[in-house]
Amino acid sequence: MPDHPTETASGAAAEPAAVLLDALRYRWPGADCDCLNIATLRIAAGERVFLRGPSGSGKTTLLSLVGGVILPQVGVVRIAGQSLAALSAGARDRFRADHVGFVFQLFNLLPYLSARDNILLACRFSPQRRARIAVAGSTPEAEATRLAERLDLGAALLDRPAAALSVGQQQRVAAARALIGRPGLVVADEPTSALDAERQQAFIDLLLDECAAAGAALLFVSHDQRLAGHFDRVLDLATIHRATGSMQAPA
Repeated sequence: MPDHPTETASGAAAEPAAVLLDALRYRWPGADCDCLNIATLRIAAGERVFLRGPSGSGKTTLLSLVGGVILPQVGVVRIAGQSLAALSAGARDRFRADHVGFVFQLFNLLPYLSARDNILLACRFSPQRRARIAVAGSTPEAEATRLAERLDLGAALLDRPAAALSVGQQQRVAAARALIGRPGLVVADEPTSALDAERQQAFIDLLLDECAAAGAALLFVSHDQRLAGHFDRVLDLATIHRATGSMQAPA
């Protein structure tokens, strides 16, 4: 299913979907059956989608496919109109750095770098993120500070190595790293699991505000059903996949 810009009734070019999956099937090596079998999934540019499903249902696998970390054996994954299978592994890494902000469940921070430098890593790997910040009249350093302050990470915390931060602080650093430079798609995997209620609300407010300001789509995975009301659409993974057998990757 192609997803190139099309002409609207007014004659303007419509934006391609932020995420488009078509006839997708993925099977972990050594598995007897597909862990994901999705006929179609489309997330519009700027749309906020809450994805839920039990542990082992394939949510993290789906996020890895959306990010181009893995490729399906069958089917198409397009991000902002770009087929990920058409890119080499290195080109997929560069595309992801420029266009997708990930908040990983395990954070993936470099423990010996300061919180500030962990946030700035996203810009160091992506000229496009740096360019978008410059167009907005700011600098990566100033933007890192702004995002950190909104997440209750003060200047003293920013200078600490990531290994010296609490789990909740590391989670907020990971969120700031994902958001810096206004990527067109933000993917968040259980991003509020280590936050108390007050910081959880501040986190959600920041995530939604930053995505809205950038016109970015948000794919948010969580078991916390209380958060679903913040989103445009709630999606049960069970409603879009047609897999049978165990969803879990083999040990």
